[in-house]
Amino acid sequence: MRAFLLQIAAALLLIPGAPALAAPAPLEAGLAAAAPDLDPRVLDLALQAMSCATSHGMAEASRLAVIDYSRPSLQPRLWVFDLARQQLLFRELVAHGRNSGDNLTQHFSNANGSLASSLGLFRTSDTYDGNNGYSLRLDGLEPGFNDNARERAIVMHGAPYVNEEIGRNLGRLGRSWGCPAVRSGVARRMIDSLKNGQFVFSYYPDPQWLGASQLLNCSQRVAARP
Repeated sequence: MRAFLLQIAAALLLIPGAPALAAPAPLEAGLAAAAPDLDPRVLDLALQAMSCATSHGMAEASRLAVIDYSRPSLQPRLWVFDLARQQLLFRELVAHGRNSGDNLTQHFSNANGSLASSLGLFRTSDTYDGNNGYSLRLDGLEPGFNDNARERAIVMHGAPYVNEEIGRNLGRLGRSWGCPAVRSGVARRMIDSLKNGQFVFSYYPDPQWLGASQLLNCSQRVAARP
């Protein structure tokens, strides 16, 4: 699409009196404009991680989900973008793991049985109908931080406990076993927008992850994955 628009712009330059076309905005600027309440530093890290993964051989994606776990659970903290159109598709509540904290998250884990959320970049896979209904499998791309996601059955799914009204009474959103659970009413549409090879980025200002993540500190050691 960008190449097509540039071709049109070049052609218009040859037409006397034709209006000038502005150059397409950079991806980050376009996404930031689409989601003004998303911390630009978090968006920048998400795009860095995605860029590192694709520069090391992973296929490009058309969608990106960004989760900011530094926000309270009762605030929208999940954004889903159409990268090609630089459009915001969803802005939603999302649950964190039971052992990651109450309204505010404090702890993250990659360990089996931890019941905690994991940080970093994930690649989406296929969908299935399981105990939590329509669900989306996630593969963690960050060794030591989220690469046990498939083994831990960390998936995106809908959940009745992701409910703003109930959450206000509890003082926090309901919690999962580590999965990024969303409202039941939006789950299927969101999952269908993200299935089969899109990216999901989960953020928290954790010094260990920020300092050791291969995707945030892009290295030639990052291995391409299918």
